[in-house]
Amino acid sequence: MKESNNSPKLIYEEKKAIKLFLWLFYIFFITYDIFWYAILPRYTGYGGSKFPDGGLGLWLYLLILGFLPVSIYFIKKGNPYVVKYFYLLGYVILDVIDTFIKYFGTKDVFASGNAVELLFVFFSPIFVNKKYFWTVACGIIGKYILLGVALKNGGVLPPIVITIIISAIASIILIRFYSYINSLTSAHEDLRQKEKLAVIGQMAAAIGHEIRNPLSSLKGFTQLQQERDPNSNEYYPIMIQEIDRINSIVDDLMYLGKPKEIKFEKDSIEEIIAYTLSITQQQAERQGVTVVTLIAGPLPPIDCDEKQLKQVFINLIKNAIESMANGGEIKVHVKVHEQKKMLISIQDEGCGIEDEDILNLGEPFYTTKKDGTGLGLLVTNQIIQDHHGKMKIESTLGKGTKVNVTLPIKQGNY
Repeated sequence: MKESNNSPKLIYEEKKAIKLFLWLFYIFFITYDIFWYAILPRYTGYGGSKFPDGGLGLWLYLLILGFLPVSIYFIKKGNPYVVKYFYLLGYVILDVIDTFIKYFGTKDVFASGNAVELLFVFFSPIFVNKKYFWTVACGIIGKYILLGVALKNGGVLPPIVITIIISAIASIILIRFYSYINSLTSAHEDLRQKEKLAVIGQMAAAIGHEIRNPLSSLKGFTQLQQERDPNSNEYYPIMIQEIDRINSIVDDLMYLGKPKEIKFEKDSIEEIIAYTLSITQQQAERQGVTVVTLIAGPLPPIDCDEKQLKQVFINLIKNAIESMANGGEIKVHVKVHEQKKMLISIQDEGCGIEDEDILNLGEPFYTTKKDGTGLGLLVTNQIIQDHHGKMKIESTLGKGTKVNVTLPIKQGNY
């Protein structure tokens, strides 16, 4: 749980954990001393001789009770994250002072500490905070090491060993908590993504065909008018280009809306890349972009849907071209990776993408382009996932972007 997160839900959960911790803290602290000073001496002859037994005396209990109004103040101010650190630090300081006063210059058997220390260690996983867990473990162990050195007393070794063992158990619990939370978060993100895709799919199924039909008529009418009035060609090409762009958006929507029926066949990745480059060549030349291809062959065929992969690489290369308004170079590198994967990397010299934007790329309707929709990369990522592949984007502002697409090669192909 990140303490910098001011989400009301997280603050509410922290408050609940803190309230439970405060109840248990005082119950453990008082119950242990009652057991130590009243019950244990009566039935066993061991324990404290009298209450309070040296040290800070009653001041120890008054000071620890004084922690409560301070913690209530922090909770009401909406900052409950401080409370657990405040109690840990306050307890350690008071216990060191109390123990030092009791045993400095004496030869009494070392018997310091309180069962509340076990609460600190065992309860720390409840906060799901690795920083706090290590602060507790190091704080309690460090306290005994400091007392052992200052008092020159080897009696601190047993509590140190016990604390280490309990901390190891608590760390396992904390790791399991983190694993469980990460699994829930991942499942939630997958569900959220599927819900978005379902909404887009329903929308595409409802209006996709209705949009495409008038678009075809509109494009045909525009082309006819262009032929009839060749002297007014200034606006017709722009109109046709915009109609094609709308049609491309509808294609993306239709892909998300229709069932994913992939017909896997063995195809050559070299031929797919060559076709892609031939389609995007004119756009690259218009923007002064040079495409350099490096194929580390011979390459084995891969099981894929040829049409869908062509759509993937057309989208990626178009993105690379559009990122270089002033021209530049695109490097397309294809090779076999780890003997069982095909790695296709597309690197440009464009404007680059900020790190926070990279995390959101592929989300529906999220885009860094002024006239983009975010659907192209969404469709691209979906096709790659349907092919059991992965896409990774690396980018540096002002230097360019590199997209790595990894596709599986079945055993026996290479």
